[in-house]
Amino acid sequence: MYDEIATALSELDEDAVLNGVKDLFKKGVPPIDILAALQKGMETVGKKFETKEYFLSELIMSADIFKSATDILGDAFTSAESGKLGTVVIGTVKDDVHDIGKNIVATVLGSNGFKVIDLGVDTPHEKFIEAIKEYHPQIVGLSCLLTSAFDSMRDTVAAIEAAGLRNSCKILIGGGPTDEKVREYAKADGVCMSAQEAVEACKKIVGVN
Repeated sequence: MYDEIATALSELDEDAVLNGVKDLFKKGVPPIDILAALQKGMETVGKKFETKEYFLSELIMSADIFKSATDILGDAFTSAESGKLGTVVIGTVKDDVHDIGKNIVATVLGSNGFKVIDLGVDTPHEKFIEAIKEYHPQIVGLSCLLTSAFDSMRDTVAAIEAAGLRNSCKILIGGGPTDEKVREYAKADGVCMSAQEAVEACKKIVGVN
């Protein structure tokens, strides 16, 4: 049944995924074991996206199916899995309101055992600082789709450093126009070009990879 759920998710068969999750949950299978099957499916989706077998629409669909599946597990899932690997604070920086990429990364990170604090869009650096102080994340993710928001990324990193919090977390950036040069400009620790790269980078930071 585990392999069937993973395969169904990788093939975007929502009915099969949800029915399989419901069946296992009713049988008393631990949420963490059900999650493992869902994670396996999401990993396959990520690989298909990397090889261009899947595109953004399929990635969004898989994230929606995953969310619906974890909603079935409810509080049991949350208590068993939330923050298992670590905490990530993520947001689209000030002066940018694009959120599709950020939302996908947040969902995929959540499906891989991270507790994700999503600050939304057009996020001022003060809000990032407040979240770092409150949640003590190992990772902070800054997203943007507009090149005009590169300055906001740089200003956010500078503000986190000025607040004395720079050494408490690693800062990753992402979004369509970001690359290594933008990372250097913003003085971030890493750049992730896809949700799968974000997962791998975050796992490496917390010592899983």
